[in-house]
Order: sequence, then structure tokens, then C-alpha cells
Amino acid sequence: MEEQVVERMVTIRTEAGLHARPAALFVQAAAKYSSRLSVLKDGREANAKSILEVLALGAGRGSVVTLKAEGPDEDAAMERLVSILSGDI
Repeated sequence: MEEQVVERMVTIRTEAGLHARPAALFVQAAAKYSSRLSVLKDGREANAKSILEVLALGAGRGSVVTLKAEGPDEDAAMERLVSILSGDI
């Protein structure tokens, strides 16, 4: 059986981009899910559960990133992470 990966492109709308406090909220939310979660920007991929990797992406406001989720709670994880990046929290 082939594993399914959910992907979605998101424009970061949080005021400070994916830096400091928003990145911490993003990583804390990602850590609550058992699925494998990653963020891609400009050809670089970061583990969504690693604050250092997420910060290293340097994703500011207006940046377009791709979220990938793979696992038993991938849909719920994707919805939550998209909400955070969209500034809906």
C-alpha cells in the first residue's frame, strides 16, 4: 500500500512571518500530531517539529511555503498549521 502525503502551499500572513513567537507556536502545534510534518521554502525542507529548522528557513511575511503531512492525523495537522501561518489564530 502506497503512503499518501498531503501537501498545501500557504502564504505566511502572520505579522512577523515565521520567526520567534509565531515559529514557536507553529512548532508546538506540530508537536501535538503524530504525523510526519515538514515545511518547504526555496528548495529547503525543515522538520515542522524543530524550532531551529523552522527558523533557519527565514520565512518572512508574504513568503510562500509548502506544508507536507504524512500520517494518521495528517488532515487535522494540516488544517491547524495552515491556520497558524494564515494568521487565523
